[in-house]
Amino acid sequence: MRNSIGSSVILTLFGESHGEAVGAVLDGLAPGIEVDGSYISAQLEKRRPSGLAETARREPDAFRIISGVLNGRTTGAPLCIVIPNTDVRSEDYSTLPRPSHADFTSHVKYRGFEDRSGGGHFSGRVTAAIVAAGAILLKALENKGIKIDTSVIECAGERDPEAFEEAILKAKAEGDSVGGIVRTEVTGLEAGIGEPWFDSLEGALARAVFSIGGVKGIEFGAGFDIARMRGSQANDQFCIEEGAIRTSSNFSGGVNGGISSGMPVVFSTAVKPTPSISLPQKSVDLETGKETTLEILGRHDPAIVRRICPVITAMTAIVLSDFIALRHGTDYLGK
Repeated sequence: MRNSIGSSVILTLFGESHGEAVGAVLDGLAPGIEVDGSYISAQLEKRRPSGLAETARREPDAFRIISGVLNGRTTGAPLCIVIPNTDVRSEDYSTLPRPSHADFTSHVKYRGFEDRSGGGHFSGRVTAAIVAAGAILLKALENKGIKIDTSVIECAGERDPEAFEEAILKAKAEGDSVGGIVRTEVTGLEAGIGEPWFDSLEGALARAVFSIGGVKGIEFGAGFDIARMRGSQANDQFCIEEGAIRTSSNFSGGVNGGISSGMPVVFSTAVKPTPSISLPQKSVDLETGKETTLEILGRHDPAIVRRICPVITAMTAIVLSDFIALRHGTDYLGK
């Protein structure tokens, strides 16, 4: 099982949904990066469930940094963040594989030794560690003038934000769930970040975002709509703005040839409906090999589109930090 991403700044995840804790190790960090506990808590708060439209599981996310930080700054040694699990109910989970979850595929790969309670290592609970680790890099990038924002642009087919919660609650009342689309925008990133071909900026971001459970699609800039344009419409023509080379449009989403252009890096992510629903579903008993009916108990989100936003933001910060370190050296973010 491989659980690391990055080549210069490396993130490694550990923990399970109903285990003692989840956590992350950041390796390759520059010494001297500010580590602001209140900032990390604020990012975790964005991910935490709230209201009737989200899961009833309420974890305080009282993280601890147990290595790599001294006097509020990174030391350059591996930084380890641990977030205890305190609100678990493993008895709610059946041994039957849940449709569209990782229960069956992980059972096959790990030969029955996997921890499936609450999704185990595949659970969205593990994303808390991504957000906590990413917050450190997000703040470092902001100090360099690079900002990352992710927001919901569509939920349950609705484009009006005022209709999102009503659509989610309607699905919840019917024992169902909904998906949506979120949009990420990176501003302040210089031109020249990324590599051609197999280490393109788009490719690295897509790999990172697709690692998040529930993600089923990603498009940059105009995305699939660009296929319906002519070149005269789709080409981002150059101009000078405030003495800098820019483009008059941004259909390419701020990346050309796998390398940032200096325009905002923009991508949209498709998030599937939460697979845990209360309606009866067909499954197969892995012990008897017979078809059966599954009714999922436990606590789950009728939609994860809001809560996935800080996770995507964090993963974006991790990827960008890795690429910036490759271009400018590992000490760049600590200066």
